[in-house]
Amino acid sequence: MMAEYQGKKFTLNKPFRLSTAESKNKKFGVYVKNKSTGRVQKITYGARGMSIKKNNPARQKSFLARMGGVLKKVKGQKTLSPAY
Repeated sequence: MMAEYQGKKFTLNKPFRLSTAESKNKKFGVYVKNKSTGRVQKITYGARGMSIKKNNPARQKSFLARMGGVLKKVKGQKTLSPAY
């Protein structure tokens, strides 16, 4: 699904890597649509200096176990939270 953000077209709900020009602190971003306002927002997440090790099943399982409790506490639209 394509959407417009600041005059440019982007794919919604597809994470992408940020360049250092876009963000000095965050490593990734994703465009999501805010259901209450109907506007597109850019959510940034991930520490720039840390490696992600996404191909390790044990790490994935541990991460999802940790985030389960965090996502339960998110009020409203969960896709607007960096924890999503």
